[in-house]
Amino acid sequence: MNLGLVTESFSQDRRDWLQGAHGTDIVPPATLDVSKFTAGTHYPDGYIKSGIPLGKITTGGKYGPYDDTATDGRQTCVGFLYTGVEVVTKRGQVLTSAVGSMLVHCAIKESKLPVSIDANGKADLGARVIFV
Repeated sequence: MNLGLVTESFSQDRRDWLQGAHGTDIVPPATLDVSKFTAGTHYPDGYIKSGIPLGKITTGGKYGPYDDTATDGRQTCVGFLYTGVEVVTKRGQVLTSAVGSMLVHCAIKESKLPVSIDANGKADLGARVIFV
């Protein structure tokens, strides 16, 4: 039994990048390949931030961060991570995969996204996503 003081921190999931609730009623699950994400950019506090553009990896069916220069399927943007996902355990272990949800139809405040998305990524999304 541990009677000592235990400190636990939590991340606040920010969704100020969303213009409104449109499209949030249907958010399919997305299994993330954590090895494709960069710690300092995508999960500096142990959580992959909501609003990260995602691409589907062609082998294995998992998702990683959209990257127009990738050649593994992530070069096509398919949606945005809807909920922040914990990928570093309380003991400091980085998970290999984690399950989140993906937003595939919405209006987004582009300036509030945690990372930028290029013109090709926007074109991949077509009319399903409106950038304001």
